[in-house]
Amino acid sequence: PNLSLYTTSAFLILDTDGNRVLAKYYNNKNSSGESETGCRSLTTLKDQRAYEKALWEKTKKAGGDIILYDTYLAVYRHSLDLIFYILGPPVENELMLNAALVAYFDALSILLRNQVEKRSVLDNLDIVLLCLDETIDDGVIVETDSTAIASRVSRPRADTTDIVINEETIMNAYQTIRDCLRTGFQYGKSRPIICRKEQLLQLGYLLQDNIPTFDAAFLNDLDRPWTPPLSR
Repeated sequence: PNLSLYTTSAFLILDTDGNRVLAKYYNNKNSSGESETGCRSLTTLKDQRAYEKALWEKTKKAGGDIILYDTYLAVYRHSLDLIFYILGPPVENELMLNAALVAYFDALSILLRNQVEKRSVLDNLDIVLLCLDETIDDGVIVETDSTAIASRVSRPRADTTDIVINEETIMNAYQTIRDCLRTGFQYGKSRPIICRKEQLLQLGYLLQDNIPTFDAAFLNDLDRPWTPPLSR
């Protein structure tokens, strides 16, 4: 057969019940006709869902990593409550497909801090899609270095000034955080939800990384360590 850069027919993420979490089918030269590649057409949503469910039935048990099923070569990988797939023509090089899948999964693990599970994927769908686009472009595998992929999709820094808390009391720290958030929201009224979400995540990371400082601030203000109130 003629050599082609279009090695990938589809990328799938299914959960442990066989439901679609993410699917991207590539309308490239390898998926345009059954006669050329030996792959049956998966152009309609009904056909895609049916194939995904049948593929899941064959691969839902952990242990395997490659299968030739219904005219498609599939490499796959289990991760907690998810299964990742890359599909290609039956004559494709399975080592290349597997290298792309491993690179994508490792890059995603870096970006999601090793929390590659359904909830984390859905909460960070923008990161998941950007990572996929840096690995596979229109059916062409463009990168198999996980570090390079992750560096191109790394989280942007928040547009507010980083907050450094040293000897501030808890009230001053609260005032600084509130002023920074107010400034960010005031000058970003037209920003999308993803940007808002990123700002809140940065605030969460700030609080998480400075817990000892906040404890010291409570001690400085109240002259005693902070303890949570008793539930009524």
